[in-house]
Amino acid sequence: MNRFRSSQQIEPPSRKGLITAAALATAAATAVWVEVKARHAERDNPPAGEFLDIDGIDLHYVERGEGPPVVFLHGNTVTHADFIASGLMDRLALNHRVIAFDRPGFGHSTRPRDRLWTPAAQADLFCAALERLGVEKAVVIGHSMGTLVAMAMALDHPEVVRSLVMIGGYFYPGFRVDALLTAPVALPVLGDVMRYTVTAVSGRLMLGKVGKALFSPQEVPDQFFPVISREMMLRPVQLRANAEDAAFMIPAAMAMSKRYGELAMPVTLIGGEKDLIIETADHSGRLHDELPESELHVVPEAGHMVHYMAHDLVVNAIDRLQPTVSLDSFTDMTQGDLTLPSDAELGRR
Repeated sequence: MNRFRSSQQIEPPSRKGLITAAALATAAATAVWVEVKARHAERDNPPAGEFLDIDGIDLHYVERGEGPPVVFLHGNTVTHADFIASGLMDRLALNHRVIAFDRPGFGHSTRPRDRLWTPAAQADLFCAALERLGVEKAVVIGHSMGTLVAMAMALDHPEVVRSLVMIGGYFYPGFRVDALLTAPVALPVLGDVMRYTVTAVSGRLMLGKVGKALFSPQEVPDQFFPVISREMMLRPVQLRANAEDAAFMIPAAMAMSKRYGELAMPVTLIGGEKDLIIETADHSGRLHDELPESELHVVPEAGHMVHYMAHDLVVNAIDRLQPTVSLDSFTDMTQGDLTLPSDAELGRR
């Protein structure tokens, strides 16, 4: 017997233990990398507008122009900058006071966890913001998820909304793959871990495909990702906002769809004929049938980001309802022709 042999053998680490340790180290390193990327994104893309402190929320908004007020509410994935990249904000600012908000958790707006950020809760926030900004009646333009928030504003605060322009809207409950896939990311603890590890990586791998799906059958515009910023879209706080909003879409549409008959203001619906994200006929078309006084425009060869192609439709929808703004004066200022496509071209119903 070896007198120098230790009485306690030191067991080598098991293969399972090594794998677990390596996984934890990788996750920790990924989380640090994600946090650094998020801070760099916010540093490289500083706030473009101003902030309102409303009930503990730092609400970021960009305002341009003078005249009758127009409010933009963006969809998921993007920020207020979507309306800048599309060119709509600059175009409308020629004759209107245009206000584009970052919805809670998107862009530079905060998203406290002390409440559920349903479309109704977001509508309350924006109405309070408009009161603070001295806006009494506004045309509200919503895109995608933003249409549910705009609808909640119109139903719960009709005194604030002059008219609605709904682009690529989601209005009726139905199965949503995005809600199913992102549901875990919206959960406390588990979602927090995922947003700093698995989802952070998969989001970067999938973002290009998401962009193609949003614009299909058109190409993704060259200015889209540079203006909105890929890394701003992939920050953990915005991934959480995306996931939570996707989870709220179905119950919100279920509750509000029972009240659409209460709408007393003009409604214009604009959808892409080939929208891969939200079926235009099932949502905008169905709502048009339910609201006989509404206007529906279906744009051929357009996808979910139809507002990049439908500037004239949006401008006409707003100016039609605000006779104080002259289409002739708009044409003079832009030194161009404001020519709307024909009914046949737009598939107008």
